[in-house]
Amino acid sequence: MKKTVAIGIQDFEKARVKDCFYVDKTAFIREWWERDDDVTLITRPRRFGKTLNMSMLECFFSNKYAGRGGLFEGLKVWQEEKYRKLQGTYPVIFLSFAGIKFADYENTKLGLNSEIADLYNQYGGMVREPVFSDADREIFRQVNPGMTDAVAARSLRRLCEWLSRYYGKK
Repeated sequence: MKKTVAIGIQDFEKARVKDCFYVDKTAFIREWWERDDDVTLITRPRRFGKTLNMSMLECFFSNKYAGRGGLFEGLKVWQEEKYRKLQGTYPVIFLSFAGIKFADYENTKLGLNSEIADLYNQYGGMVREPVFSDADREIFRQVNPGMTDAVAARSLRRLCEWLSRYYGKK
């Protein structure tokens, strides 16, 4: 069967499972990993594949995709054993603001807060574990679409810290 061009697909897993034509950009994983940067800012014009690349990174590193190495078979990153062992071994926060397209501040803020709250909801079961305190759970509950700016400003840093504590790795 002929491969189709996946115009508009921003989900790496979906593109690979549907066997869509995919320009292999997995060498970026190796390049990025070996740089060992604290922060990476990826800026490109609209429709340049930023969200698809972020999805690729999530599928590669996230423990949610442990055992899903088949998504990378035949691609550049899968040629080295070192990287095959890394696949699916880290807690990953995937957050895209690609769908936030409001013209005013209030709706944009509500949209951003909603994305963060949705992200938190993915980890709702985690905070019930004994490694978290009642204070952690209360802070977790404060993250919602109507949260204060102060709660929103610290929400991602806190989630990173909690995931690190829960999984024992950054």
